[in-house]
Amino acid sequence: MSLTLALIILTALVSLQAFNSSVVSGKLLFYPSWMNRHGEWYRFLTHGFVHANWEHLLVNMYVLYLFGEFTEAQFEALFGVGLGRMLFVVFYTSAIVIASIPSYFKHQHNPSYRAVGASGATSALVFAYVLFNPWGWFLFPPLPAILFAVGYLWYSSYMEKRGMDNIGHNAHFWGSVYGVIFLIVTAAALRPELLYYFVGMLLSGPTPPPFFN
Repeated sequence: MSLTLALIILTALVSLQAFNSSVVSGKLLFYPSWMNRHGEWYRFLTHGFVHANWEHLLVNMYVLYLFGEFTEAQFEALFGVGLGRMLFVVFYTSAIVIASIPSYFKHQHNPSYRAVGASGATSALVFAYVLFNPWGWFLFPPLPAILFAVGYLWYSSYMEKRGMDNIGHNAHFWGSVYGVIFLIVTAAALRPELLYYFVGMLLSGPTPPPFFN
């Protein structure tokens, strides 16, 4: 079983428990003001395994499946199965935590703010794909990955500033940024030649969309 599939199963099981129990959800969700008062720092991680509803869960797990399988395979091929799998788990779980830190400082005195979901980590996975394959085409929206990435960062920043909904756009933004930083730092430390690969892929330029051929 891939680690990606294991994470999907674990997240689904925890989310199902939270759907059926407000106590479970309340214990695990991201609640900055409560964390600030009571020091329940584990919530930085646990909220990534809880979701608001079925739609929220299914969307995040679909993204995790698509981009998690790709990233996990890349890590195993580049760093070996053992180290690659360990790095993948560290990447995914740390993305949940790191993506939430800006929201913690922004809302640590706001008792009405709560958040759940793996969006910070799934955004990191999407941007890991973008770094490996910047000119690969997405079917929806029909854009090269690098253009999608720029638009996604702009949209997340814009919606966070507007504050018109309850979606954690800040976590989307910082999860995306962290995904790129983690890969660059890991490559520099363990496989420096990967940095040349990333630059070469970026400079290779766009290709025609395969679905229009």
